[in-house]
Amino acid sequence: MKKIILLTFLVSAIGFAQKPIFTSAKVKAATVYFNAAELTQTTSVNLPFGTSEIVIKNVADYLNENTVQIGAPSSVTVLSVQFTQNYISEYEVDEKNPDTKKVRDSISYLQKELKKVENAKDSDAKTIELLDKNQQVWGANSGLNVTELMKMVDYYKLRRTELNNSYDAFEEKYNKLTLQLANLNKKLEVNTQKEEKSSQGKLILQVMNEVAGLVNLDINYITNSASWSPFYDLRAESIKEPINMMYKAQVVQNSGVDWKKVKLTLSSGNPNQNNQAPILSSWFLRYGNYYDISQVSVQNKLQSRGYGIKSKNEKADMEVAAAPVMADSSISNFTSISENQLNVSFDIDIPYDIMSNGKAHSVALKEIKLPASYKYYAAPRVEKEAFLLAEINDYSKYNLLQGEANIIFEGMYVGKTVINPNQTADTLNLSMGRDKKISIKREKVVDKSGTKFLSSYKEQTFTYDITVRNNKKEEVNMLLKDQYPLSSDKEITVELLDDGKAKVNPETGIMTWELKLAPNETKKIRISYKVKYPKDKIIDNL
Repeated sequence: MKKIILLTFLVSAIGFAQKPIFTSAKVKAATVYFNAAELTQTTSVNLPFGTSEIVIKNVADYLNENTVQIGAPSSVTVLSVQFTQNYISEYEVDEKNPDTKKVRDSISYLQKELKKVENAKDSDAKTIELLDKNQQVWGANSGLNVTELMKMVDYYKLRRTELNNSYDAFEEKYNKLTLQLANLNKKLEVNTQKEEKSSQGKLILQVMNEVAGLVNLDINYITNSASWSPFYDLRAESIKEPINMMYKAQVVQNSGVDWKKVKLTLSSGNPNQNNQAPILSSWFLRYGNYYDISQVSVQNKLQSRGYGIKSKNEKADMEVAAAPVMADSSISNFTSISENQLNVSFDIDIPYDIMSNGKAHSVALKEIKLPASYKYYAAPRVEKEAFLLAEINDYSKYNLLQGEANIIFEGMYVGKTVINPNQTADTLNLSMGRDKKISIKREKVVDKSGTKFLSSYKEQTFTYDITVRNNKKEEVNMLLKDQYPLSSDKEITVELLDDGKAKVNPETGIMTWELKLAPNETKKIRISYKVKYPKDKIIDNL
């Protein structure tokens, strides 16, 4: 019993051991870049006078430790900052603590004592049972005289009383040991009900405090577990009205921390890029292997870079970030755009919820009316359909960034296109989709085409009729383009026989027509060219 009292006393000293001070940080603001995010978090903690260790929970699972900044009052000096994912929680048992080891040893001792008492109780119970059975046997034996019977009764009474008292004593001792064991186990219990679900990341701070009391801390750092990309909704009711552009963003974050009611800022900057200015060194030529890239088509190059209209069946998997419900027309009032020398920033006054689930959250930035002039464009040699183009002048003032756009024309979803403001042209052309009401054909005129053999040369003539019909109820302007081949070999000669009254660029071989088509009007254009080259050779791209 003395050992048990001593161990209980040692256990009671655990509460007086110095422990780290735990606190949980809350995300206040987030500046999201194309490939990273700068998070601003706040927390409050009661600090004693002197040196303390603070464990700040609920920070990003992965962060750039070199970017961590701690804002504290002047009375607090931050001695060191360390990031970890493995630090013990305030709700976990520190098995390395010496006091914890003493509790574990006490529990082990009590468990052994309980086993001994339990064995003694069981022995007494079995003895009492055996004694009762023997008493029944003796009572049934009629050969005993009165003196022997009296001795047997006295023995049974004495022995039965001793065993009962012994059993009761062991029972009382067993109950006391059980209670002491329960009290020891409570010292190591984890109160999981108080523990909030948070990230694995933690910041460990060593601080020196001059005045005891409540201290507010600001935490700032950069994590690469977030990104955003611009995208747009382009809506036009007709070719006589401006384009309603909804400037949006797809924000993705998987930092491990849910951003709830945060102030969002979206920036086109890149905090991870190399900011060292390049230095030129000597350029020496050397021999290498030859690779033939002539077979790579321009169309494949463009597709690999994401240009062109995508199928209207293609859907984006995204979530709408939680924000107060309001009319689209009011979105612009809550977003301010600032442009500096290096990037563009969008400051959003509406608090948003961005969950840490790796899904794209849609965030509305600004609604813009784009004055546009419309025209149709077709290049029937490549695609025998007409595309509606919207020309935007002075587009730089809208702070557009390269990204995908959903096209909604005349109330119908048409498909996707790409907005690329990173160009040198004065006019931005937005492709608004295909118009099935304009029919285009490009047919080879067989009787005006053919092949001739002249001595050692082969001469091929190609003649095409391009037919364009406007099936719409209004007049349309169309930019029509075609081309004839060019020669880069002196043995191959190309002669343009009929340009169909087009504007011809002899350097590119592109022919351009600007057509005006009245409702239900059809126009036909004929082009013809001749190619001459050695007959023992083959041109595989005619």
